[in-house]
Amino acid sequence: MKFKLTILLLFISSLSFAQDSLFARKLVDTLTSPYFWGRGYTHDGVHKAAAFISAQFNSYGVKPMDGKSYLQEFSYPVNIFPGKMEATINGIKLIPGKEFIVSPESKGVTGAGKLEQTDSTHFVDRKNRIIVSVEDKLTWSVEGKALDFTLIQVDKKALKQMPASIKVAIENEVIPNFKTANVCGLVKGTVKPDSIIMITAHYDHLGGMGSDTYFPGANDNASGLTQLLSLAKYYAANPQPYTMAFIGFSGEEAGLLGSKYFTENPLIPLKSIRFLINLDLNGTGIDGITVVNATVYPKEFAAIQQINNEGHYFVKVMPRGKAANSDHYLFTEKGVPAFFIYTLGGIKAYHDVFDISATLPLNKYKDLFWLIVKFNSSLMQNVKP
Repeated sequence: MKFKLTILLLFISSLSFAQDSLFARKLVDTLTSPYFWGRGYTHDGVHKAAAFISAQFNSYGVKPMDGKSYLQEFSYPVNIFPGKMEATINGIKLIPGKEFIVSPESKGVTGAGKLEQTDSTHFVDRKNRIIVSVEDKLTWSVEGKALDFTLIQVDKKALKQMPASIKVAIENEVIPNFKTANVCGLVKGTVKPDSIIMITAHYDHLGGMGSDTYFPGANDNASGLTQLLSLAKYYAANPQPYTMAFIGFSGEEAGLLGSKYFTENPLIPLKSIRFLINLDLNGTGIDGITVVNATVYPKEFAAIQQINNEGHYFVKVMPRGKAANSDHYLFTEKGVPAFFIYTLGGIKAYHDVFDISATLPLNKYKDLFWLIVKFNSSLMQNVKP
């Protein structure tokens, strides 16, 4: 593992410019590769990703936030599916991830039975406590516990007729204290080091479902993490008047657990954070961007709109109010000014096996990079030694 990680690190670090699109593409390709297995709970994916981010920070010259380690460790319960993942309906074996998923709160089960229709989209094998739900789209997530039944969601395009029989072999395991870590670094400010601008993005995704299927998570959130790493590389080479801090959060997909842990156990004073920018779903942008908390911080939103108008980066910058939809939220609740920026348009893949690097355009990557850099500069205007 160490050899593979070293090769990946050397490959990425050899690219010269943080704002280069090639740098971004190679990072997304790397983070969505089978080696990281969806940056989740099986195949050691999330731990490999944390080690990779730490190595990147170190290679750029970004220092550990607490002066000791990049990793802020914490744990939480999670229900995982590390082994068998087989489902056959009406005698036809389905493809995991593409034709069926098991709902993340499900227990493992092995058995076969008849299906009884309960409504237009649900079918039940009462003997084995299996529910089959016929869906237009398969969307997976993360849960911390297993219930006493198994819910299997099936893409209706995979069925030639209504489900009548089922045979399954599904393995699950509840880990009560899954150990993971936020990855935290900073570049010390040259004039006012106690004033901090923070960039955040979650690096975890959904991991794998069974031993052969994983969710790459290109847009969610290899894209946002790539932008964070690009900015970290840039600011390490170009120190600013304020300290620039960077956090890759784990546990976001499980309920904003990494940012919750950090805000309850901060490595730097939260009151020192002048502004926080959270990056998630940053792989598109042809239709513009949305800025969450725009109505909460109208002065800063006006500044980012003006910068966009002058630079012609995006066709529109859409304001949105307060929302608990990513890691910025827990900081806002603690009084930290924050924006959450996500891009609009392009691919629709989300929480599925189709969120892959090959179809992620990254067509507005450089525009978002420079919009953020210039916005941060505006926050530090008139800073004098």
